[in-house]
Amino acid sequence: MDLVRQKAQQRAASTGGIIIETRAHFGFTAALVTTDDGRIRLISQHLPPQFAARPFDAQAAGATEQQLQNIAAEGLQEIYFKNRGRRADGLLVEFSDIDYVELDYS
Repeated sequence: MDLVRQKAQQRAASTGGIIIETRAHFGFTAALVTTDDGRIRLISQHLPPQFAARPFDAQAAGATEQQLQNIAAEGLQEIYFKNRGRRADGLLVEFSDIDYVELDYS
């Protein structure tokens, strides 16, 4: 990995976070309700540093694409859908049929 990218990843994982933009199908499971009626959403969301480090570390450790997809789903679940724990307690997000995913350093 080149030095510029390495520094950008370190900064994202320690202070800046990342921005994830995706267009994919999102379905949901919650304590009382499960829905197969998910829908395609276009989401652009800043993920804080604690979520930025996970995909970088997993990729460096040889994670599969499915594992990286699960990490992205967890970050979006906690920040976008659950608003950092302020709503939708117990919600689990299914992230599938991905049209695209882009990660940018913030």
